[in-house]
Amino acid sequence: MEQTFVLIKPDGVKRGLVGELIQKFERMGLKIVAMKMVLPAEDLLTKHYRSNDSETLKRWGEKTLKTYTKYGKNAKKDLGTDDPLELGRMVRKWLFDYVTSGPVVAMILEGRHAVENVIALAGPTMPVQAASGTIRGDYSTDSAAYANDEKRGVMNLVHISASLEEANFEKTLWFKPFEIYDYKRADELI
Repeated sequence: MEQTFVLIKPDGVKRGLVGELIQKFERMGLKIVAMKMVLPAEDLLTKHYRSNDSETLKRWGEKTLKTYTKYGKNAKKDLGTDDPLELGRMVRKWLFDYVTSGPVVAMILEGRHAVENVIALAGPTMPVQAASGTIRGDYSTDSAAYANDEKRGVMNLVHISASLEEANFEKTLWFKPFEIYDYKRADELI
């Protein structure tokens, strides 16, 4: 069975959506093999988002510039720079401020095609682009345009692993081996 990592971010926790989101994953046939609530430290988030890497920061800055261009805005005027690396550092601060603004619920889900199924259930990273029926489509309307304008992270409720490799990396950051359980759900025995 495949495992994937999910993080219910502070907006999901503060809005009381944890139970509903877990229910969506379980209804899909995925089982929780590890789960905990934590207030993430900056060093954990730095590793998780690989945000000490200048290439990552530059990529984030370039995405910000694309968003500004798309909405006819001027990043240099609004943010004081149009340098992708500097913008990436800003995005990192906004993201970290958001993810550390309250507790998060970290979990490892297991099941057939767990990574693919969780990606489909969560919807696109930008809630404004997410279809109804997905987590982000049903519970958020945020976008990079609003987040950038308000100088904050995009409130998109969950972080999900984008690949099996990413899931394997993230689950080892957030969980020790003894925190991951192996058991059979009742429906697995049928």
